[in-house]
Amino acid sequence: MGKQAVALLRRVVAYEVGMWVSLGRWLLRRPPALEPGAAAFSYVGVVKPILGVFIVLSTIEIPILDLILRHTVSWRPVRHTALALGIWGVLWMIGLFASLRIHPHAAGAAGLRVRNGFSVDFLVPWSAVARIEHRYRSLPSSRAVQIEQADTGTILNIGAGSQTSVDIVLREPLSVGLPKGPSEPVHEIRLYADDPTALVARAREHLAVRLPRSD
Repeated sequence: MGKQAVALLRRVVAYEVGMWVSLGRWLLRRPPALEPGAAAFSYVGVVKPILGVFIVLSTIEIPILDLILRHTVSWRPVRHTALALGIWGVLWMIGLFASLRIHPHAAGAAGLRVRNGFSVDFLVPWSAVARIEHRYRSLPSSRAVQIEQADTGTILNIGAGSQTSVDIVLREPLSVGLPKGPSEPVHEIRLYADDPTALVARAREHLAVRLPRSD
C-alpha cells in the first residue's frame, strides 16, 4: 500500500472517530473547553436546515426500505445489513451536525481560532492580522476548505454552505494546519460565521489592544 493510500486511510479513520466523539460530546453536553475569556462564534446556522432535511428524510427512509425488503428479499442478512447501514447513516449525519455545533470559531487573547468541525482547527494570531471585515462571498463548491489564487495572493477559504462572511487580510503570508497537512503560505483567510458583525467587532477589540499608544 502506497504512502498516499495510507495517509488517506488514516484521515478516514480519524474523521470517523472524530465524528462519533463529537456525537458523544454533544449528547452528553460536554463540548471542548474554550480558552478563558474567549468568545465563541457559530457557523452551523447556514447548513442546519439542509442537514435537518437530510436527517429527517433518511430517518423516514429506514422503515420504508425495511418494509420493501421484507416483502421482496427472503434472506435476512440483507435486510439486517440495510437496516444497520441506514441507522449508521442517520447517526453519521447527526454526528456531523454535532461536530459543527460543538467546535465554534473562538476569539481569544491569543488570536482567532478558526474551525470547521473537528477536522479544521488553527489559530490566527492577532499580530498576523492586518485587517478584518465583514463581507459575504459565494464559493464555487461546497467543500469546507478551498484555496484560490487572486491578484492579492493566495486565499484560504474555510466555508460553510458554499459561502464565507468574514475576510481576514494578513500582514504577511501565513501557513496553517489543515486536514491534509500544513497549507501553503496564504495572504488572506476567509471564513463563515453566523454573526459576522459580532465576530469582526470582537476581533477589532483585540486588534485595538495591540496598537501602539501615541505619546
